Amino acid sequence: MTGGNTGNGRAAPPHGSETEPVKMNVRDFNLYYGHFQALKNVNMAILEKRITALIGPSGCGKSTLLRGMNRMNDLISGVKTSGTILLDGIDVYGSAIRVDELRKRVGMVFQRPNPFPLSISDNVVYGLRVAGIRNQKTLKEKVESSLQAAWLWEPVKDKLHHPALELPLDQQQRLCIARLLAVEPEVILMDEPCSALDPIATAKIEELMLELRNHYTIVIVTHNMQQASRISDFSGYMLLGELIEFDDTQKIFTNPENKKTQDYITGRYG
Repeated sequence: MTGGNTGNGRAAPPHGSETEPVKMNVRDFNLYYGHFQALKNVNMAILEKRITALIGPSGCGKSTLLRGMNRMNDLISGVKTSGTILLDGIDVYGSAIRVDELRKRVGMVFQRPNPFPLSISDNVVYGLRVAGIRNQKTLKEKVESSLQAAWLWEPVKDKLHHPALELPLDQQQRLCIARLLAVEPEVILMDEPCSALDPIATAKIEELMLELRNHYTIVIVTHNMQQASRISDFSGYMLLGELIEFDDTQKIFTNPENKKTQDYITGRYG
């Protein structure tokens, strides 16, 4: 069975994955910025503890779809949606889910590192303090465990009270990931997380993502097709707001079913 989507069809789980648990399920999802339709009848199944990549040219709707998964688009005036995005079977746009709780469960890492102008340790526990956690032992343990999980503990363990903005960019990005991990998300959304990094720093973040996949469901938007082929289990090609094809990454990159996907992968389009 293919997971390909030709724009208006219902996408099945990716090829060969029909028995794997689905963490998020996008069904007939449309999004409008005022009168402009940015997403058109998107269907895809995000499998648990796998990395799913969204690829396609600029302006095709990748980041819009990503932000739709934790309702970040709600912050934009005039946005309207139809269809559903399910998290463990519950519609994230329904009344059963509070938006603040959704964004805790489905966290986001942005294109450029965005640490707060605070110390390294205060950055990590910022979300916990907002949630009302004040126990110093708990906070201290969470600082260490989250930085360990983001592979940042060793470089910063002796300067936890130093300003986070003094860190190199790749360490700032890992700090942002640690800040997210501290609130124990289930899904991590990454919007071009390596776009501001050099190749060496990019390799470190990619290696970290592969490790995080053991514990979290990850969806990444990337313009870097080589990155998608290196780290993702499944890939979706988007064009002009439509999900053209969605399947196992190896199949997408070696034997796509849709000519539009083939043209993009081979550089004839985009």
